[in-house]
Amino acid sequence: MVAPLSAWPWENLGIFKYLLYGPFLAKVIHSMIYEDSQMDSWCLHILIICALRGLIHQLWSTYSNMLFLTRNHRVLQQGVDFKQIDKEWDWDNFLILQSLMASMACYSFSFLSNLPLWNTRGCIYALILHMGVSEPLYYWVHKYFHSDYLYTRYHSLHHASAVPQTSTAGSATFLEHLILSVVIGIPILGASLIGSGSTSMIYGYVLIFDFLRCLGHSNVEVVPHQIFESFPLLRYLLYTPTYHSLHHTEMRTNFCLFMPLYDALGKTLNSKSWELHREISASGKNGRAPDFVFLAHVVDVISALHVPFVFRSFGSLPFTTQLFLLPLWPICFVVMLAMWGWSKTFLLGFYKLRGLVQQTWVVPRFGFQYFLPFAREGINNHIEEAILRADRLGVKVISLAALNKNEALNGGGTLFVDKHPDLRVRVVHGNTLTAAVILNEIPRDVKEVFLTGATSKLGRAIALYLCRRRVRVLMLTLSTERFQMIKKEAPVQCQNFLAQVTKYQAAQNCKTWIVGKWITPRQQGWAPTGTHFHQFVVPSILAFRKDCTYGNLAAMKLPEDVEGLGSCEYTMERGVVHACHAGGVIHLLEGWTHHEVGAIDVGRIDLVWGAAMKHGLKPV
Repeated sequence: MVAPLSAWPWENLGIFKYLLYGPFLAKVIHSMIYEDSQMDSWCLHILIICALRGLIHQLWSTYSNMLFLTRNHRVLQQGVDFKQIDKEWDWDNFLILQSLMASMACYSFSFLSNLPLWNTRGCIYALILHMGVSEPLYYWVHKYFHSDYLYTRYHSLHHASAVPQTSTAGSATFLEHLILSVVIGIPILGASLIGSGSTSMIYGYVLIFDFLRCLGHSNVEVVPHQIFESFPLLRYLLYTPTYHSLHHTEMRTNFCLFMPLYDALGKTLNSKSWELHREISASGKNGRAPDFVFLAHVVDVISALHVPFVFRSFGSLPFTTQLFLLPLWPICFVVMLAMWGWSKTFLLGFYKLRGLVQQTWVVPRFGFQYFLPFAREGINNHIEEAILRADRLGVKVISLAALNKNEALNGGGTLFVDKHPDLRVRVVHGNTLTAAVILNEIPRDVKEVFLTGATSKLGRAIALYLCRRRVRVLMLTLSTERFQMIKKEAPVQCQNFLAQVTKYQAAQNCKTWIVGKWITPRQQGWAPTGTHFHQFVVPSILAFRKDCTYGNLAAMKLPEDVEGLGSCEYTMERGVVHACHAGGVIHLLEGWTHHEVGAIDVGRIDLVWGAAMKHGLKPV
C-alpha cells in the first residue's frame, strides 16, 4: 500500500502535467489584453521564476555531465544508469507544486502582489530567517526522515539514486517537497510580513536556494579547498558537493541543508568531510584511466544534441529528430565550431563492464566532412592524436566508429598502425564482429543474396563467407578487376557462387539484399515484394518500400552486468551498441594482442562471434 502523500497528485498525467501552468499563462494573457490597469504581475513572476529555476537545474546538469571538463573532479566515479534516470524523470514536479503554493500565498496575502523592487532590510531579514529558522528546521526534519518508518515510506526514493545529480535534488516524494516548500517559504514570507519584502529578495532567495541545491548534488567538486584553508569558519557556513555526497554514501551523517554548522552542533558531521574535499579539490586526478575507448564521430548537427550533457533524459532514449531541438541548431553549430577550434577529442560517456572501464570519445567532425578530400588530413590527425593519447593513458583497446575507419580515409586504421609500430594500445575497427552480426541475421535457407558495396572491407568478407556456405552472391560492382581479386580469394570449389553484376535490375528476383552502399528509393524499387534489406551503410537507407522490411545497422546488446550506462548510442535501443563498438569490447575481454585493422580475416568471423556469445553479448 502506498504511504499517504508519497505519490504526486498529477503523476498519472505524464507530459500533460505542464498544463497545470496553463491558468497562470491564461491570467497573464487576459491581464495584458483586457485590463486597463497594470496586470496581475504575480502570475508572470511565478512563470518567470519557474523558468529560471528550470534553467539553473539544466545548466548545472549540463556542466556536471561534461565529462571532458569534470572527469577529474567527480566525487563518485560511477556512471548514471538508465534506472536512476527513469527514477528522476519527473524531478521538476516540485516546481509545479511550489508555483501552486505561491499562487495560494499571493491570494491569501495580497501585499505579496505589490512588493517594491528592492529592500535592503528585507534581504538581511531573509538571510537571518534562513540561517536561524530554515536551516535548523531542515536539519531536524531531514534527520527525522532517516528514521526507519519515514525513510522506508518516503525518503528512500531520494537515496535510490546512487550518484547525486542535479535532478536528484528534485527527486523526492510529495510530502518531502511540501515540507521543503515550507522551509523555502519561511524567509520569504517572514521578511514580507515584517514589511520588508521585495521582488528582488524573492527572486534572489529562490534562485540562490536552487543554485546551492544543484551545487551540492552536482557530484563535481567546484569549491576550492584553499578558501576553507584561508577562512576556516567558512566551511561551517557552506557545504560542498563532496560534503553532500558523503550523506548519500554514509547516510547517518551530513544532514544539513547548506550549512555544516548544524551537523557540527548535532554531532552528525562526517569526520572525512574536510580531508576528502581537500583531496578531490587539490589533486584534480580523481578519474581512472579507461581500459577501452570507442572513438565515435558526429553524424549531423541535430544528432550532436543527443548527448548526456545537453538533455540527459533525451540522451537516454534512442535518437529521433524532435521539434524542440530545432531552435537549438544555431547554438549547437556555434559550439561545434568552438570544438573544432579546440582541436581535441572529447570524452562523451563511460560505463563499466566486468570491472573494466569503457569510455566513448568523440571526434568533433560532422559526417559530411569525412567525404571532403581537403578535410581528410585534419580528420586523420584527430584520430591519430586520440590513438596516441589512449596509448599514453594506458588504454588497452581503442575501437574506431564507422567513418573513423573509412577505407579511403585511413585504410581501416592501417595508416596509424603502420606509422606507429610500437603502439601498446590495440587499434580495432570491429568490422569482424559487424560482418558476423550481418551474416548471422541471414536465414540458413537463403540461396541467393544481392550485395552492394561488394568490394568494401565488409562486402568482401561477407561475399567470401557466404560463398563458402554455398550461397550465390550477386556482387554489384563496376570494377571487374576488384571483383576478380576477391573471387580469387575464395576456395576454387566456391568461386562459381560469386557473380558480378553492374545493374540493380539483376536483383529484381532476389529477396535478400545486403546494402553496404547507400541506395536511393528509385534503386530500391528494383527489389521484389517481400525483400528484406540488411545493411551496413552509414547513414542508414530510407525505409521507402512499405512492402519490404528493413534491418537496423549491425548492433549487439551488452551483457546484463554492465554498470553505469545511461545514454543510447545514436538510434540504438538502451544497452545496445554498434557492432564495431562491441567488437572492441570483445577484443578487450578476450585479451587479444593483435591490431584488427585493414582487411577482415574471414577465418576469424566465427571465432569472434563465438567470443561475443561467450561473454554474454546478444544479437538484436
